[in-house]
Amino acid sequence: MNPITDNDFYYNFIEPDPEIADFVEHLGTFQNLSDEPKEVVIIPDGRVDLFFSQSPSEPFHATLIGLETYAEQREIPPKTIAFVISFKPIAVEYILNTSIAELLNTGKELPHNFWGFTVDDLQDFEICCIKAVQKIKELIPEKVDQKKHQLFELVYLSKGEMSVHELSDQTGWNSRQINRYFTKQLGLSLKAYSTILRFRASLEHIAQGRLFPELNYTDQNHFIKEVKKFSGVAPKELSKNKNDRFILLSVLKRK
Repeated sequence: MNPITDNDFYYNFIEPDPEIADFVEHLGTFQNLSDEPKEVVIIPDGRVDLFFSQSPSEPFHATLIGLETYAEQREIPPKTIAFVISFKPIAVEYILNTSIAELLNTGKELPHNFWGFTVDDLQDFEICCIKAVQKIKELIPEKVDQKKHQLFELVYLSKGEMSVHELSDQTGWNSRQINRYFTKQLGLSLKAYSTILRFRASLEHIAQGRLFPELNYTDQNHFIKEVKKFSGVAPKELSKNKNDRFILLSVLKRK
């Protein structure tokens, strides 16, 4: 998408190189150009984010953010600049080589020199992207468990609408083992993760003003209840996106 500046808030998100697309969903940057904090609402999107950021009130640092399961209001300090890598969950094991089970709805600070990024890199989005792609390509293992690869591919392609039983049949991977893997690596069950992906897919419709369920929801009430659960507001209010509080929705509206 093209860079967007709204009321002193700038953001730009791009698709990753095909070579890393199995593990990365987006590379992005955002800046709060104003002298005031920017109020935003973070909503679940099924991605794992690695942030490199700096502001006058916060020195340069790297933060790994786990999966979110509910909406949370936050403030972006004045004059903040950040670079973010949004990973698909399979990257947790194969690129980040860790578990994020303990990071559900939270994050952790990483070493100051993580992946060799510096505060100067933040001034140039293209340089950040080049460094990130190069580092991730170095970390991609020669072999990835095909059951896991196929599982995540199906979960994404179905937008979370395939049941655990269907996914188990398609991959030949026992459903109990799948849920054990999800819980150990990500901190939630496959079903819970799939529900988040379905909500995120609905955001694409809500961003265009389509406020009725177009996915596998039981009825309108079920749809409204789930949107409220993950965003804190009803679909109509979410669609209005007052003051561009819901950044993810703002990005989808401009696609």
